Amino acid sequence: MVRKFVFIMIFMKKNTVFIDGSSGTTGLQVASRLSQRADIDLVILAKKDRKSKKKRSEAMQYSDVTILCLPDLAAIQAVELTKDRNVRVIDASSAHRTAKGWVYGFPELCSEQKNEIANASFVSNPGCYASGFIALSRPLVEGRVISKDLCLVAPSVSGYSGGGKNMIASMKKGELPPHFDYALDLAHKHIPEMMMYSGLQAQPLFLPSVGLFEQGMLVRLAIPKAQFPKDITTNDIYDLYREAYREHPLIKICESESHSMTKNSSFLSAEGLAGDDGLEIFCFENKHAEQLLIVARLDNLGKGAAGACVQNLNIMLGCNPYTGLNLKE
Repeated sequence: MVRKFVFIMIFMKKNTVFIDGSSGTTGLQVASRLSQRADIDLVILAKKDRKSKKKRSEAMQYSDVTILCLPDLAAIQAVELTKDRNVRVIDASSAHRTAKGWVYGFPELCSEQKNEIANASFVSNPGCYASGFIALSRPLVEGRVISKDLCLVAPSVSGYSGGGKNMIASMKKGELPPHFDYALDLAHKHIPEMMMYSGLQAQPLFLPSVGLFEQGMLVRLAIPKAQFPKDITTNDIYDLYREAYREHPLIKICESESHSMTKNSSFLSAEGLAGDDGLEIFCFENKHAEQLLIVARLDNLGKGAAGACVQNLNIMLGCNPYTGLNLKE
């Protein structure tokens, strides 16, 4: 067994990946995950070269895939460097999530999406909130359980790491309140992708907030039963999600809620999947008030950022999306 293992390691084809923006929150997480893999050579520029267009362009050309972990404007400028070059890019920013010519990097979106990502040159990584919202809402729209014109109310909370280095530092210094709402103009930058990939025609009432915990996220849909076109139960909702995600092991349908909640079964911790790349779906009901609450739980840096980025990279490289193992070997 040992000799066979050594033989495979010697002849294993390595893929080269350039992370442009490797010092940011997402970049560090992606680099940490990929640095542990024997099948990948990471290209990370020296600090003095990180703003050099020439060095970055050369790294993009050299690499099998470039991952952009940059602010939106910087990501747009980085893509300009790829013109007339045969390169493949994953953009972790929000700059290209609804842009023409880019494939949306949510493999669970539909049956064709994984193949679209595998063959794409340009893949946009989904937003963290958007991942939870789309995972919940798209099956409801496609299953005609809700109208495309319904204004979904989506109160959500994320760990403070979603705000990047500055927010992390401010929170740890006690400069921010322990819990706060933001995007109070009701125009959060994730809304365009939420609408485009859920199939909704009405803008959701999206209410994001930040809590005093580093990683984790809850995205909620609060829906009175009167807004459903027919009588529907939590079992019907669970059946819908089970069918939608039966071939996607990263999305878990938690019909028996207590096993995945806190010891007090009335609590659902936003930190429950911190450090994990999965996404969990819960459904709660008040039969007397005829109200439903559907919740997606994920790690804002896992399935909501770096974890999704690595999943998309694996698909683009022809590897197992979940383990990174080469499917051809």
